[in-house]
Amino acid sequence: MATTAPSPTTTMLPYHEQGVIDYARLDYDPNEPVLKPDAMEQNLQLQEIFGLLRAHVTDFNRRPDVFLDSNTIICYDPADLNVRVSPDVYVAFGVDAQAIRPRKLYLPWEVGKPPDWVLEIASSSTGREDVVRKRDIYARIGVPEYWRFDPTKQGKYHGQRLAGDRLVAGAYEPIELTTAPDGLLKGHSEVLGLSLCWDDGWPRFYDPATNTYLETWQEAWDTREAEREAREAVEAQVVVEQAGRLAERAARQAAEARIRQLEAELRRRQADDR
Repeated sequence: MATTAPSPTTTMLPYHEQGVIDYARLDYDPNEPVLKPDAMEQNLQLQEIFGLLRAHVTDFNRRPDVFLDSNTIICYDPADLNVRVSPDVYVAFGVDAQAIRPRKLYLPWEVGKPPDWVLEIASSSTGREDVVRKRDIYARIGVPEYWRFDPTKQGKYHGQRLAGDRLVAGAYEPIELTTAPDGLLKGHSEVLGLSLCWDDGWPRFYDPATNTYLETWQEAWDTREAEREAREAVEAQVVVEQAGRLAERAARQAAEARIRQLEAELRRRQADDR
């Protein structure tokens, strides 16, 4: 399966751990995902987007330079780790993903950069916060792209069904949305190299390089599993063939040894007859 995200970086930002975190002083538990009262309004779309990014951006977690997470904490004040925000989904490229997770928090001053891409999914309790407060925070942090997805047909919670902002000179500017001939509302993400689409309340990603929609995360997983099974079948066949060749060689060597034994016996008898 081809990865449509930026190719693996030749350099990865070093992680600079800065002291011990006193988790007891936090007014939240970083080990627990952030729970929202109306999560059922978001969960299906959230799982689909997260799964798509996991499949097509992290290559099912095989890229050590890509950090992808959901509903965990980004802190943005080094002096106070209680000053925080929790995106529905966020991605950072060119970072040491394995060094981030043990810290339990995304700390931009340790990671070396803010996330590159953030998305919020609308719900009745978070809609206005996504559009106003969180938008301001992500701009202040320096997140290059901030996206909002509203599953409702009228964009009831965000005011728009789909919206994206790109950081320009420290301020967000709207990303142009288009309606393609197939009727889907699209906005292109330069960070991902993909277009996020609104399909009757359902998220999809479109790859302009191939002019195709990405497989769903389940399709991508099924494709990967089918490729793995095919590869294992080929490897098993190679083992069988090698075993067959070894058995043939052993049988041939045994036959040759038997022939030599019989020839030696014949020569011995001929010598005795003289």
